[in-house]
Amino acid sequence: MTTRLSLFNSPLLLGFDQFERTLDRIAKNSAEGYPPYNIEQTSEDGLRITLAVAGFTSEDLSVQIEDNQLVIRGRQTDDKSRIYLHRGIAARQFQRSFVLAEGIEVVGASLDNGLLNIDLKRPMPEPKIRTIKIEQTAPSANQPRTIDVAPDRTEG
Repeated sequence: MTTRLSLFNSPLLLGFDQFERTLDRIAKNSAEGYPPYNIEQTSEDGLRITLAVAGFTSEDLSVQIEDNQLVIRGRQTDDKSRIYLHRGIAARQFQRSFVLAEGIEVVGASLDNGLLNIDLKRPMPEPKIRTIKIEQTAPSANQPRTIDVAPDRTEG
């Protein structure tokens, strides 16, 4: 059994166990390198993910949001009518996932010359300050109050 050191073990980080599970999932998904992709900033609040999906048609691809993940799947079918003397370009299926931060929207997707572009918009965060009222609790009239009257003992 191996013990794993967690970044989120601090008692000051409350409720971050979901982030830890997300980081584990990202680490597992990043091992697969197909298809290659770029992520670029297109404007102050715009992002674009571009995947190299040569040979795929729009019917072979699906782009879905599942919970907080953007999931891109590709599935090609073999054309049985073709006879290959050499096959270096395989009909390959893939799934590529990206974890989306809260509030990120998928604006659209387009396929152009073997590149699948997925445009995203991220909200500009507004600072949030909330004051919590501290209520004064009065001692209950029903509860007896105790006073410690033990004599002070000095040894001598």
